[in-house]
Amino acid sequence: MELHYRRTGEGSPLIILHGLFGSSDNWMSIGKTLAEKHELFLVDQRNHGLSPNTEAFNYTTFVEDLYQFIDYHNIENPTLLGHSMGGKVAMQFAAQHPELLKQLIVVDIAPRAYPVHHQTILEGMNAIPVASLKGRNEADKILSEYIPEMGIRMFLLKNLQRNPEGGFSWKINLPVITKKIAEVGKALDHQGTIDIPSLFIGGKNSNYIQSDDEAMIRDIFTDVRIEMIDQAGHWVHAEQPQKVTDHILSFTY
Repeated sequence: MELHYRRTGEGSPLIILHGLFGSSDNWMSIGKTLAEKHELFLVDQRNHGLSPNTEAFNYTTFVEDLYQFIDYHNIENPTLLGHSMGGKVAMQFAAQHPELLKQLIVVDIAPRAYPVHHQTILEGMNAIPVASLKGRNEADKILSEYIPEMGIRMFLLKNLQRNPEGGFSWKINLPVITKKIAEVGKALDHQGTIDIPSLFIGGKNSNYIQSDDEAMIRDIFTDVRIEMIDQAGHWVHAEQPQKVTDHILSFTY
């Protein structure tokens, strides 16, 4: 599969994978600074952004997509960064193809399984009649009945696109994601250790990396730093971009 991506900067290669409901442009702001040191590849994963939509939606497929992407673009010895779902993809890729990576960065996700917890978001997005939608304000009003936080609604509504013939549609493959949402929460499928130099970044206000998770992370990743950032939740890179950027740049080479 040919994934859509954005490429910028010069230096050692750094591939960035967004999380669920996200896209490559989620990391464009931080990317401007990272691009001063790295050649960035900001990737839209399948069923997200401008990459193709398919019925396949699982970590096996995501890892295979990434393998083909690295091979096609002849990316040698990259650092791989992933946030949330993208962090799970990054971990699984590191487990299966450690020889291809120089470093690993995982943002606000642990290797464990997570229960399905996106039902309200999915209900809200599916409640929006995109084909007959008059504008984004109408979509936001409907979504606000499910999600009170404006920042989360703004993030989700970035997935709305206006069609050439009028009306709107979703960039993400909402039906497939809704049907297969349990796939996102699955644990890292790996027995043994991962020896790639690794950095885990979490938000102290997020519940995705808890104190009990740190022992599991250190058991699997033998060469690891864990940095928990104050005044940040799950979208730590949006809430504390400078701190996240500083940690990434101090770790990568």
